[in-house]
Amino acid sequence: MNKPMNFRILALSLALAGGLGAGGAALAQSSAVKQVVPPSAIASQNITEAQVLAAQRAWGEALVQISKDYEAGGIAKAKATASSVIDSAYGYQYGPVLFKPTLTVAPQTFRTTREGALAYFVGDDKAYPDDQGFALKGWRSVEIRNAAIQLHGDTALSMGNVILTDKAGKVTTVDKTWGYMRDDQGNLRIVLHHSSLPVTR
Repeated sequence: MNKPMNFRILALSLALAGGLGAGGAALAQSSAVKQVVPPSAIASQNITEAQVLAAQRAWGEALVQISKDYEAGGIAKAKATASSVIDSAYGYQYGPVLFKPTLTVAPQTFRTTREGALAYFVGDDKAYPDDQGFALKGWRSVEIRNAAIQLHGDTALSMGNVILTDKAGKVTTVDKTWGYMRDDQGNLRIVLHHSSLPVTR
Protein backbone atom coordinates (compact mmCIF):
# COMPACT_ATOMS: atom_id res chain seq x y z
CA MET A 1 0.00 0.00 0.00
CA ASN A 2 1.36 3.43 -0.99
CA LYS A 3 2.24 5.84 1.77
CA PRO A 4 0.04 8.96 2.03
CA MET A 5 1.51 11.99 0.24
CA ASN A 6 3.09 14.51 2.57
CA PHE A 7 0.52 17.27 3.29
CA ARG A 8 2.93 20.14 2.61
CA ILE A 9 4.03 18.62 -0.70
CA LEU A 10 0.37 18.30 -1.73
CA ALA A 11 -0.33 21.98 -0.95
CA LEU A 12 2.75 23.06 -2.89
CA SER A 13 1.81 20.90 -5.86
CA LEU A 14 -1.64 22.40 -6.00
CA ALA A 15 -0.26 25.94 -5.82
CA LEU A 16 2.26 25.37 -8.62
CA ALA A 17 -0.39 23.78 -10.80
CA GLY A 18 -2.70 26.76 -10.33
CA GLY A 19 -5.31 24.46 -8.86
CA LEU A 20 -5.88 26.26 -5.57
CA GLY A 21 -9.49 26.48 -4.60
CA ALA A 22 -10.78 28.18 -1.48
CA GLY A 23 -9.23 25.51 0.72
CA GLY A 24 -5.97 25.57 -1.22
CA ALA A 25 -5.70 29.35 -0.82
CA ALA A 26 -5.93 28.94 2.94
CA LEU A 27 -3.16 26.36 2.83
CA ALA A 28 -0.93 28.66 0.78
CA GLN A 29 -1.46 31.53 3.22
CA SER A 30 -0.35 29.35 6.10
CA SER A 31 2.98 28.54 4.46
CA ALA A 32 6.32 30.04 5.48
CA VAL A 33 6.58 32.10 2.29
CA LYS A 34 6.07 35.86 2.71
CA GLN A 35 5.85 38.36 -0.15
CA VAL A 36 6.65 42.07 -0.04
CA VAL A 37 6.52 44.24 -3.16
CA PRO A 38 7.12 47.99 -2.81
CA PRO A 39 4.48 50.00 -4.75
CA SER A 40 7.26 51.73 -6.69
CA ALA A 41 8.41 48.35 -8.02
CA ILE A 42 5.10 47.51 -9.69
CA ALA A 43 4.98 48.26 -13.42
CA SER A 44 1.58 48.75 -15.02
CA GLN A 45 0.54 49.51 -18.58
CA ASN A 46 -2.95 50.48 -17.47
CA ILE A 47 -4.03 54.00 -18.44
CA THR A 48 -5.24 56.01 -15.46
CA GLU A 49 -7.90 58.69 -15.13
CA ALA A 50 -5.19 61.23 -14.27
CA GLN A 51 -3.38 60.46 -17.53
CA VAL A 52 -6.55 60.91 -19.56
CA LEU A 53 -7.24 64.25 -17.88
CA ALA A 54 -3.65 65.34 -18.51
CA ALA A 55 -3.92 64.42 -22.20
CA GLN A 56 -7.15 66.39 -22.51
CA ARG A 57 -5.61 69.40 -20.80
CA ALA A 58 -2.58 69.24 -23.11
CA TRP A 59 -4.87 69.16 -26.16
CA GLY A 60 -6.69 72.27 -24.98
CA GLU A 61 -3.46 74.13 -24.24
CA ALA A 62 -2.11 73.20 -27.68
CA LEU A 63 -5.21 74.55 -29.42
CA VAL A 64 -4.80 77.90 -27.67
CA GLN A 65 -1.08 77.94 -28.50
CA ILE A 66 -1.73 77.39 -32.21
CA SER A 67 -4.09 80.36 -32.22
CA LYS A 68 -1.59 82.59 -30.44
CA ASP A 69 1.27 81.49 -32.72
CA TYR A 70 -0.84 82.32 -35.75
CA GLU A 71 -1.43 85.84 -34.45
CA ALA A 72 2.24 86.30 -33.57
CA GLY A 73 3.95 84.64 -36.52
CA GLY A 74 1.41 83.92 -39.24
CA ILE A 75 0.47 80.70 -40.94
CA ALA A 76 4.02 79.31 -41.07
CA LYS A 77 4.41 79.44 -37.28
CA ALA A 78 0.91 78.10 -36.69
CA LYS A 79 1.51 75.20 -39.07
CA ALA A 80 4.79 74.32 -37.36
CA THR A 81 3.10 74.27 -33.97
CA ALA A 82 0.13 72.26 -35.25
CA SER A 83 2.48 69.73 -36.90
CA SER A 84 4.31 69.22 -33.61
CA VAL A 85 1.02 68.83 -31.74
CA ILE A 86 -0.32 66.25 -34.19
CA ASP A 87 2.90 64.24 -34.06
CA SER A 88 2.97 64.19 -30.25
CA ALA A 89 -0.73 63.88 -29.41
CA TYR A 90 -2.22 61.73 -32.17
CA GLY A 91 -1.45 58.20 -33.33
CA TYR A 92 -0.99 58.70 -37.07
CA GLN A 93 2.42 57.00 -36.80
CA TYR A 94 0.57 53.74 -36.06
CA GLY A 95 -2.08 53.87 -38.78
CA PRO A 96 -5.35 55.67 -39.58
CA VAL A 97 -6.82 57.81 -36.81
CA LEU A 98 -10.61 57.87 -36.51
CA PHE A 99 -10.85 61.68 -36.62
CA LYS A 100 -14.18 63.32 -37.42
CA PRO A 101 -13.73 67.07 -36.80
CA THR A 102 -16.54 69.44 -35.89
CA LEU A 103 -16.72 71.38 -39.15
CA THR A 104 -16.05 69.12 -42.11
CA VAL A 105 -18.21 68.16 -45.07
CA ALA A 106 -18.32 65.27 -47.52
CA PRO A 107 -16.30 63.99 -49.24
CA GLN A 108 -13.67 65.07 -46.69
CA THR A 109 -15.65 64.53 -43.51
CA PHE A 110 -13.20 62.08 -41.94
CA ARG A 111 -9.52 62.88 -41.43
CA THR A 112 -7.82 59.52 -41.11
CA THR A 113 -4.46 60.88 -42.33
CA ARG A 114 -2.00 63.32 -40.78
CA GLU A 115 -2.32 65.65 -43.79
CA GLY A 116 -6.08 65.83 -43.36
CA ALA A 117 -5.76 66.62 -39.66
CA LEU A 118 -3.20 69.36 -40.26
CA ALA A 119 -5.39 70.93 -42.95
CA TYR A 120 -8.35 70.97 -40.57
CA PHE A 121 -6.42 72.70 -37.81
CA VAL A 122 -4.63 75.35 -39.90
CA GLY A 123 -5.97 75.22 -43.47
CA ASP A 124 -3.53 76.38 -46.17
CA ASP A 125 -3.81 73.14 -48.16
CA LYS A 126 -5.18 73.14 -51.71
CA ALA A 127 -6.16 69.51 -51.33
CA TYR A 128 -8.65 70.60 -48.64
CA PRO A 129 -10.20 73.77 -50.10
CA ASP A 130 -13.02 74.02 -47.54
CA ASP A 131 -10.68 74.11 -44.52
CA GLN A 132 -10.25 77.55 -43.00
CA GLY A 133 -8.22 76.46 -39.98
CA PHE A 134 -10.23 75.62 -36.88
CA ALA A 135 -7.25 76.31 -34.62
CA LEU A 136 -6.78 79.82 -36.04
CA LYS A 137 -9.96 81.27 -34.58
CA GLY A 138 -8.36 83.20 -31.74
CA TRP A 139 -9.02 80.66 -28.99
CA ARG A 140 -8.02 81.77 -25.50
CA SER A 141 -9.35 79.10 -23.15
CA VAL A 142 -10.63 75.54 -23.23
CA GLU A 143 -12.82 73.87 -20.61
CA ILE A 144 -13.48 70.14 -20.75
CA ARG A 145 -16.50 68.67 -19.00
CA ASN A 146 -16.45 64.89 -19.15
CA ALA A 147 -19.73 63.01 -19.08
CA ALA A 148 -17.84 59.74 -18.56
CA ILE A 149 -14.42 58.13 -18.90
CA GLN A 150 -13.83 54.43 -19.55
CA LEU A 151 -10.48 52.82 -18.77
CA HIS A 152 -9.65 49.51 -20.48
CA GLY A 153 -6.06 48.60 -19.69
CA ASP A 154 -3.86 50.21 -22.36
CA THR A 155 -6.81 51.96 -24.03
CA ALA A 156 -9.30 54.56 -22.77
CA LEU A 157 -12.37 56.47 -23.94
CA SER A 158 -13.84 59.79 -22.86
CA MET A 159 -16.97 61.66 -23.87
CA GLY A 160 -18.35 65.04 -22.93
CA ASN A 161 -18.39 68.73 -23.79
CA VAL A 162 -15.53 71.02 -24.73
CA ILE A 163 -16.21 74.72 -24.18
CA LEU A 164 -14.02 77.03 -26.26
CA THR A 165 -13.71 80.78 -25.67
CA ASP A 166 -12.11 83.11 -28.22
CA LYS A 167 -10.36 86.45 -27.65
CA ALA A 168 -13.63 88.35 -28.11
CA GLY A 169 -15.27 86.31 -25.36
CA LYS A 170 -17.46 84.29 -27.72
CA VAL A 171 -18.13 80.79 -26.43
CA THR A 172 -18.47 77.70 -28.62
CA THR A 173 -19.51 74.34 -27.15
CA VAL A 174 -18.89 71.04 -28.94
CA ASP A 175 -19.67 67.42 -28.12
CA LYS A 176 -16.46 65.42 -28.15
CA THR A 177 -15.37 61.78 -27.85
CA TRP A 178 -11.71 60.82 -27.59
CA GLY A 179 -10.16 57.37 -27.74
CA TYR A 180 -6.62 56.79 -26.46
CA MET A 181 -3.98 54.10 -26.74
CA ARG A 182 -0.60 53.85 -25.04
CA ASP A 183 2.39 53.88 -27.39
CA ASP A 184 5.69 52.01 -27.04
CA GLN A 185 7.12 54.80 -24.87
CA GLY A 186 4.14 54.81 -22.54
CA ASN A 187 2.63 58.02 -23.93
CA LEU A 188 -1.08 58.41 -24.63
CA ARG A 189 -2.03 58.82 -28.28
CA ILE A 190 -5.38 59.95 -29.63
CA VAL A 191 -6.63 57.29 -32.06
CA LEU A 192 -10.29 58.34 -32.06
CA HIS A 193 -11.53 61.95 -32.09
CA HIS A 194 -15.18 62.64 -32.88
CA SER A 195 -16.52 66.15 -32.55
CA SER A 196 -19.88 67.69 -33.41
CA LEU A 197 -22.07 70.67 -32.53
CA PRO A 198 -24.76 69.97 -29.94
CA VAL A 199 -28.34 69.65 -31.15
CA THR A 200 -30.51 72.30 -29.50
CA ARG A 201 -34.29 72.64 -29.37
